[in-house]
Amino acid sequence: MVKICCIGAGYVGGPTMAVIALKCPSIEVAVVDISKSRIAAWNSDQLPIYEPGLDDVVKQCRGKNLFFSTDVEKHVFEADIVFVSVNTPTKTQGLGAGKAADLTYWESAARMIADVSKSNKIVVEKSTVPVKTAEAIEKILTHNSKGIKFQILSNPEFLAEGTAIKDLFNPDRVLIGGRETPEGEKAIQSLKDVYAQWVPEERILTTNLWSAELSKLAANAFLAQRISSVNAMSALCEATGANVSQVSFAVGTDTRIGPKFLNASVGFGGSCFQKDILNLVYICECNGLPEVAEYWKQVIKINDYQKSRFVNRVVSSMFNTVATKKIAILGFAFKKDTGDTRETPAIDVCKGLLGDKAFLSIYDPQVTEDQIQRDLWMNKFDWDHPIHLQPASPTTDKKVSVVWDAYEAAKDADGVCILTEWDEFKNLDYQRIYDNMRKPAFVFDGRNVVNADKLREIGFIVYSIGKPLDAWLKDMPAVA
Repeated sequence: MVKICCIGAGYVGGPTMAVIALKCPSIEVAVVDISKSRIAAWNSDQLPIYEPGLDDVVKQCRGKNLFFSTDVEKHVFEADIVFVSVNTPTKTQGLGAGKAADLTYWESAARMIADVSKSNKIVVEKSTVPVKTAEAIEKILTHNSKGIKFQILSNPEFLAEGTAIKDLFNPDRVLIGGRETPEGEKAIQSLKDVYAQWVPEERILTTNLWSAELSKLAANAFLAQRISSVNAMSALCEATGANVSQVSFAVGTDTRIGPKFLNASVGFGGSCFQKDILNLVYICECNGLPEVAEYWKQVIKINDYQKSRFVNRVVSSMFNTVATKKIAILGFAFKKDTGDTRETPAIDVCKGLLGDKAFLSIYDPQVTEDQIQRDLWMNKFDWDHPIHLQPASPTTDKKVSVVWDAYEAAKDADGVCILTEWDEFKNLDYQRIYDNMRKPAFVFDGRNVVNADKLREIGFIVYSIGKPLDAWLKDMPAVA
């Protein structure tokens, strides 16, 4: 029986290994992590991450050929293939601070693999890593190998949170990069044989190591670039009276462009887009390509601009101050159908409003109060370290309350900000919300989920990103 071990039981390792176990009943899969609480959650009825369909997959396999354990060394020792899916946060100090990936956790995983291995192994990069990481890992393993042979493969994940299980069941492509040597080709084939049990062979792409590593960064940079492009257009639409939804629809019907990732919003979030672009910028700078680095920096600049523009619109619309006013925040996750808050635009929007002394009442159907308070207090990039290494959050901020109901959040509020496109926000009883708010009542739709005309009929003053402005808002331009 082939044995697979995955180091790291997070958003990538957990779901990916669960699907491999489901689709390959003849393979034994162990997911290991040093966090006892995380592994306990994977072994319970309350999984540590929310992802539609994940519960069913885990329940079908757990205890049969899928195991979650804190005994990292035992399972690495037994494994034929070791996936490494550990955190690769952005460095906060030293060389490359604010851009380069911190490979501390990767290096320690590689050293541990070398220490405990007594048989040849295939080591698979699953975390998003900078180009040429495999070369560094290879050196660590080779110099500590004690005669054991290791083959390094890059197998980047291309999952979208909220649809991860669907993406794993039916991927656009599976990318495997390895050395162009007989041993490398053999290792690639071994991993290909795993995925081929449910993925059509034409969708399993093989490349050299560096192409696989760079393809992941490039894919995320291209997707983020599309979001920043439509968000830049949204600002121009507001200035000219155009409607960004109509513009993006017209643009998206061009088959060369296509309609995906053309929804204007308060900004992109998630664990990968910003981190991967910063990484790309750093790699370009290190390779003497400052013009290329500058080009990709603009994608992040527009994203930051969009968030600050939204905050400025809220403040300027409400008589240029939100001090002591109650603002309801509907949605905190970076997108619907996930509880993930990493780099969510809601953090910067909430911090901006708190900076103007607003009181916030926050509701998200999948994010806990502890997570929200932690996110609002943490420094940039702290979120990407294992939870036991993150700074402890201070006492709860009295200006922030977290509630479990949208109506409670909006009660006696001056304004409502919609920051995540949860389906339930489209179907709320906005008449009831309006009746219980202070007047004038504002809705700032950061995801373009509500019918602005219907809300205006009720009596709301509505701001929708990239849409023609309310007469009220025209009189109070947002200063970016």
